Amino acid sequence: MNHTSFKLTAAQFAKLHGVNKRTLHYYDSIGLFSPRERGENGYRYYGEEQSIEFEYIRMLKELNMSIEEIRRYLLRPNETEFVALVERKVDEIDRTVAQLKRTKALLLAKREQVRSCAAAERGEIQVVACEPARFLTAPVRFQGERLSGIFAQVKERWGIEQCRAGIGSYLSLDRIREGRFEEYEGVFTPALGREDAEVLVRPGGDYLCGYLRGSWDKLPSIYQRMLEYAEAYRLELEGYAYEWGMNEFAISEEEEYVTQILIRIAAPKG
Repeated sequence: MNHTSFKLTAAQFAKLHGVNKRTLHYYDSIGLFSPRERGENGYRYYGEEQSIEFEYIRMLKELNMSIEEIRRYLLRPNETEFVALVERKVDEIDRTVAQLKRTKALLLAKREQVRSCAAAERGEIQVVACEPARFLTAPVRFQGERLSGIFAQVKERWGIEQCRAGIGSYLSLDRIREGRFEEYEGVFTPALGREDAEVLVRPGGDYLCGYLRGSWDKLPSIYQRMLEYAEAYRLELEGYAYEWGMNEFAISEEEEYVTQILIRIAAPKG
């Protein structure tokens, strides 16, 4: 089959590939990708057969290879180097896909949290069923400590991905009953499959659930209501109270902040 190669100007080649003509001029100036033919009028032209090469360069750029890395490879391309390059990039892609899946799961969980904040408007206290949960914990004290300092501690301890999953706080039921609301046991974050650190397991079962909309200084009032609710319905509480921010990234005023509080209900004896 006969094939005639057509010559394309920089403008025509750029249009064909959906790029800015300045990109072609830049690649030419640094010796990365240049026109292969020169016409009788002195103008330089790209050959149609250069399209595949150009798209491979774009693909490598999309894989976060630097211009210098691409140029080094193109100076002496060979099968061995190409196979090694593919193996490296496939490994990087796999890690990126895994990271994106974790981010997607986090965003979906945050979306459901925000949707559930309607219960805070009604001031509901209710009994909810919870699945077992695994938390990484840090023994952080809140009294006299700035939140930025706490964040710096837990970032150093857990890493930024864990911090993005959210940071809650927990305190013992005994301290709640004694009115020592600022004497927390520490902070926690969902374990995200981590096995390399000490993990606190929040048991599954029924929990007394309350919501507070507004600043943390209002927490004693919601705790008092929850204790009164438990007494009225003869519910025996145990363990810790888990405080969790529900909508921190979806509000503009502190008074819109919603905190969920969960306290485990002891299983009936006998």
